[in-house]
Amino acid sequence: MKRVLLGIAGTLCVLVLSATAYFFYFTINQAKAAFWEPAISEFEEQDADAPPPEGSIIFIGSSSIRFWKSLEEDFAPLPVLNRGFGGSNLSHVTHFAPRVVMPHEPAAVIVYAGDNDFGGWEPKSADQVFSDFKAMMALFEEELGQTRIYYLSIKPSRLRWESWPKIAKANALIAEFAQKNDQLAYIDVASGMIGEDGEPRSELFWYDGLHLSELGYAEWTAILRPILLKEFGSLSQ
Repeated sequence: MKRVLLGIAGTLCVLVLSATAYFFYFTINQAKAAFWEPAISEFEEQDADAPPPEGSIIFIGSSSIRFWKSLEEDFAPLPVLNRGFGGSNLSHVTHFAPRVVMPHEPAAVIVYAGDNDFGGWEPKSADQVFSDFKAMMALFEEELGQTRIYYLSIKPSRLRWESWPKIAKANALIAEFAQKNDQLAYIDVASGMIGEDGEPRSELFWYDGLHLSELGYAEWTAILRPILLKEFGSLSQ
């Protein structure tokens, strides 16, 4: 029995050390665009094997997009395409959009990114995130003409609650920018995620306090689905 317990303890130690090592590797390297090359290459392989229809509504961004497993069901009958790569920053969306967005000539682009910019090894300021956002929009305006861009506000989360003042500032800067840009719509998904106690509603998140639960996605869908159906309902006909 003692050997069994020692074996179990040893296995757990190995698992903890491995997880810790990967965490530090991910944290240090996720800001580098090259880190996401395997995920982007996989998207390109998928598109080569089964090309999605042109004129889809493309969702791109970080893990809040990547883990939106019910995306097609939530927005049916609209044609949607998930191009989320978890852990990515706003600058990564700009870097990889020419490969995973522009070739599909989308009817619209939904972006959720900027969340991870406030985490990681070197958190950015609100002004830096806003600058990255403007760079992304400049690319979309140049490459996609008047294609409609929808930006989902950066969410308040329990894990990054201490960064909320900076996040709220970035959201405000982007919202003000959107008011002066006819191509861009700012979608506020953040306000309703804060409860009466003034903190993020725990039921909207996984156990990690960062990623959305099914209820979290349901709330986002309830906000965004009517907007897209009104604008692009003809795509489903």
